[in-house]
Amino acid sequence: MTADSVLVDPLAALLRGPAVHALRVCLAVPMSGALGLTGSSALACAVLAAEEINAAGGRRGRRLELVLLDAGRAPEIVAGELLRLVDARVVDAVCGYHTSDVHRRLELVTAGRLPYIFTPPHEGGTRREGVVLLGESPREQLMPVMAQLASRPSPRRWALVGNDYIWPWAVHAAAGPMLRAAGAEVVLHELVPFGGVDGERLIGHLLRARAQAVLLSLVGRDLATFNRMFRHAGLDGRMLRVSGALEENGLLEAGGDDSGELYAAMRWFASEPGSDELAVRYTERWGPTAPSLGAYAQGCYWGIRFLAGLGVPRVRVRLARADGLALTVVR
Repeated sequence: MTADSVLVDPLAALLRGPAVHALRVCLAVPMSGALGLTGSSALACAVLAAEEINAAGGRRGRRLELVLLDAGRAPEIVAGELLRLVDARVVDAVCGYHTSDVHRRLELVTAGRLPYIFTPPHEGGTRREGVVLLGESPREQLMPVMAQLASRPSPRRWALVGNDYIWPWAVHAAAGPMLRAAGAEVVLHELVPFGGVDGERLIGHLLRARAQAVLLSLVGRDLATFNRMFRHAGLDGRMLRVSGALEENGLLEAGGDDSGELYAAMRWFASEPGSDELAVRYTERWGPTAPSLGAYAQGCYWGIRFLAGLGVPRVRVRLARADGLALTVVR
């Protein structure tokens, strides 16, 4: 079975009309934009899940097809394209991950009309009818991690640095009280637009604030850009960094890290031995040169399986340390 057998172009779906014998899922993942570096592995994982489901007989006898929608563009563009698909009744569900500004526009399109499975960490709060959240809220994601890091004798002076949109706002709002409860202090709060990471300016602010640790809610290429500049400035051995959006693709884009003080808070890491069999099946399906497998892609895999009624494993958030190009879980 080839990827083409489960992938349907959006225009082709519109021309064919509603599918009677197939369950069509709009796969809304970022193939461009800030998170575009994670899109290829997410697409590969979603195709793998659909192929496995179809090989087992499909969803109640209906084969799964994926209609790819690039969710890395401006929210109004992505929402407009999804609306056309939904109005034409050529998709039966939506699954994927994207920045929360896109997510909030898409749920306006799907509310009360079809299921929408949002797979990554999210900003918390209520959702409209039909939205299912598979990821964690900032409190769920950060509480065990921040408590562990903030309980050390140092660092006590924390900086909060993120992109200027919904998810980082919520992360910073949740992190501040957690840190203060642990006896730490927030000495810097910075939000930057997508593509607006000015490493020299940010590093200057960190130094002037005498920060000892940085909670990063930058995403995708912005996160990688910051980590590259941070390391080149020689600060990787002086300040601890922890991110709720760092996975293997972002670490690879940043050129890896050997400082031992760059951490990720996620529920799954491809480089963790024995985490599950997904990495093995992924490599068997796509070969050793496949895009790097990471938490966002893994979430898409389970999101597609969830739509097929196969359930989702509940895995707690763990802390991993960057070790070269791998993320090693801290026990």
